[in-house]
Amino acid sequence: MRAKSKKYEIDMCSGGILKKMLLFAVPLMLSSILQLLFNAADVVVVGKFAGDNSLAAVGSTTALINLLTNLFLGLSVGANVTAARFYGSKSDNELSKTVHTAISLSAISGFILTVIGLLFAKQILVLMQTPPEVCDLASIYMRIYFAGMIPNMIYNFGSAILRSVGDTKRPLYYLFTAGIINVILNLLFVIVFKMDVAGVALATIISQTISAVLIIRCLMKETGAIQFSFKKLHIDKKILIAILRIGLPAGFQGVIFALSNVVIQSSINIFGKTVIAGNSAAANIEGFVYMAMNAFHQATISFVSQNYGAGYHKRINRIFLTALCCVTIVGLVFGNSVVLFGQPLLGIYSDSQPVIEAGMIRLLMICSPYALCGIMDVTVGLLRGIGYSIIPTIVSLIGVCGLRLVWIATIFQIPEYHTVESIYISYTITWTITILANVICFLCVRKRAYSKVKPIAA
Repeated sequence: MRAKSKKYEIDMCSGGILKKMLLFAVPLMLSSILQLLFNAADVVVVGKFAGDNSLAAVGSTTALINLLTNLFLGLSVGANVTAARFYGSKSDNELSKTVHTAISLSAISGFILTVIGLLFAKQILVLMQTPPEVCDLASIYMRIYFAGMIPNMIYNFGSAILRSVGDTKRPLYYLFTAGIINVILNLLFVIVFKMDVAGVALATIISQTISAVLIIRCLMKETGAIQFSFKKLHIDKKILIAILRIGLPAGFQGVIFALSNVVIQSSINIFGKTVIAGNSAAANIEGFVYMAMNAFHQATISFVSQNYGAGYHKRINRIFLTALCCVTIVGLVFGNSVVLFGQPLLGIYSDSQPVIEAGMIRLLMICSPYALCGIMDVTVGLLRGIGYSIIPTIVSLIGVCGLRLVWIATIFQIPEYHTVESIYISYTITWTITILANVICFLCVRKRAYSKVKPIAA
């Protein structure tokens, strides 16, 4: 009989969907927001106590950090889908192999990222046309930040395993602990020790290490199939292939998304450090809205994967509709709330009125219609949950990244449209196109996908 931590796990394959999805998504939402606070705390502290150059330096690295990490974070999606499917089909032996393969893969991924970040940070920042007065500070921040990539990856893969069985509460507790420590260390290193961007980067990797230790300790104390043991640490070839089959397309999509954002960031950089700083502050605020919506993307993946593994096909359709309703409401409420309170929120990051005005332009043009981004992610989660990872990747490459790059290369180059507003409007257009394409793809593949898995006994 399967040993279960009933206090934390959620039965996704039976009963009402909305309540269970909220029980899953709300802790995940808070966890994601806390994780984002690692970077936001860095931005706020340097903006207030180190100046606009330091603010621009930290903010200008966000797109680049995402570019380098998204491929490996995509692999954690593969681990989540694989583990959830084995959990739904009650395949405990395969689930245990998935846990140990995923943690092994996380350590390898973190090591690769550390090497890349330490060796190539400065060169990539220069290619991004980062202003000289910002580039050296940004390079220092990135190199220290990437020194902590192994614990960063271990936490993300470990929390993906817990999400696969419905446990989103304990990752929240661990991130809350690490987040408080991060803020305290930020203030200590920047205000007291005057370490500038190096201080906030060091505070971030210390807090990430704490969260990684807590997640490993949690998995070691489990008694079921998701229990982790260092003695069983290995990479199972069959499980690795299953993870890569889902994770690589997801990660590749993340990389291309981030690459398009790097191109967009490079285009924004030409407008000077005031626009860079305002864009960076607004992007951090915007990130909180995104993470709130992304919780329902993650919920869609886990709920759909478990029910797909169990063969409960009709329930998948209800899960999709429930997630769409939730993400739309959250996107509309949160997105327009940050626009309404944009001035005081941006004032947290900078005292400069020109920086605040630059940030308000981004908030108004991206956060007002931001629900579209959440809807797009839910459609991607639906396809990945039923085992189709390449299709949404291709759709996203064309519908989001490709069109944005074409926009930058064409419309943006026209003198009257060579403005930062022109860059921001491309987001809404590409979200809409990608939603329609993903829905069409799901309608085309669902019959074939459902025929592959028969319902297990109730």
